[in-house]
Amino acid sequence: MDTGERRELVSRYTEEVVTDEELEAVLAADDPSAYIGYAPTGEMHIGHFTTIRKLADFLRAGVDVTVLVADLHAHLDDEKSPFDLLDARTEYYQEAIEAMIDAAGADGERIEFVRGRDFELEEPYTLDLYRMLADTTVSRATRAGSEVVRQSENPKLGGLVYTLMQSLDVAALDADIAYGGIDQRGIYMLAREVLPDYGYDKPVCVFAPLLSGLTGGKMSASDAGSKINLTDDAETIDEKLQEAYCPAGDVEDNGVLEYVRYLVFPVFEERGESFVVERPEKFGGDLVYDSYDDLEADFVREELHPLDLKNATAAAIDDVVAPVREHLLADPDLLDAAYPDREE
Repeated sequence: MDTGERRELVSRYTEEVVTDEELEAVLAADDPSAYIGYAPTGEMHIGHFTTIRKLADFLRAGVDVTVLVADLHAHLDDEKSPFDLLDARTEYYQEAIEAMIDAAGADGERIEFVRGRDFELEEPYTLDLYRMLADTTVSRATRAGSEVVRQSENPKLGGLVYTLMQSLDVAALDADIAYGGIDQRGIYMLAREVLPDYGYDKPVCVFAPLLSGLTGGKMSASDAGSKINLTDDAETIDEKLQEAYCPAGDVEDNGVLEYVRYLVFPVFEERGESFVVERPEKFGGDLVYDSYDDLEADFVREELHPLDLKNATAAAIDDVVAPVREHLLADPDLLDAAYPDREE
């Protein structure tokens, strides 16, 4: 695989790459590496799956991948995870991520997992962090983390430290590429700005899109109907898709189409499978798609009805999520320990 092919793999299904020229240079060098961090807070859902599926592309492009399970970050961000649950949630996140990587058709064992407290409590990390704290204004740190860290009129210091730590994590893990959702952009632009001041290279940044919620607008962790959880059964997935916002011919804020584009099609492509929309003969018979663009074009022309799309998407998502669901539900103690107050 040449550098151009590797760049195409790494950059496909992304929102932005900063910069394309830097990415090509990194991929042309020996042993390129990438990192993504997840703070183990709430239960993982299909939004996480779309970013994690992308790690399969990194692996296929010959990029070494490190996943940071950022336990300290989860507590620093307004104590979204109580300190006494960090161990259990860290274990759950690693298990879930490995299962999603396997479901995407890659080898989860090729990914290196690192826990935040494994390196964030020691030198030189701590000294670099203190230097960053001395150099960075409150307004700069607040602005950088505005899309990630919980905001308030009287914020706790932890949220500001979180932002600087995430910027520093890239360098501490010796990653050439920082990968994350587009909401992370402010933090990684801060990293590109300040890391050279401490003797580190600025990272290449690859950003994944944020999916719309099934109810329209942004996906919300507090709105169960806006997302699909990894433990949702086939019936629940179908119920959520049937209620989803999906106006005929409209692609704006259409979470159904986004799930198909960023999760289903990449996984099916890797398997060599087509996306099939089953329809009675009286309504034109089945539709078979090997390209998302063709599906979207039919939807915009209203040749693909929203109900038919929802039915096919529910079946496809259940197919993709099923192995992850089975893996997690096979160990109920894992979920119970991480989320003792969760509702079944």
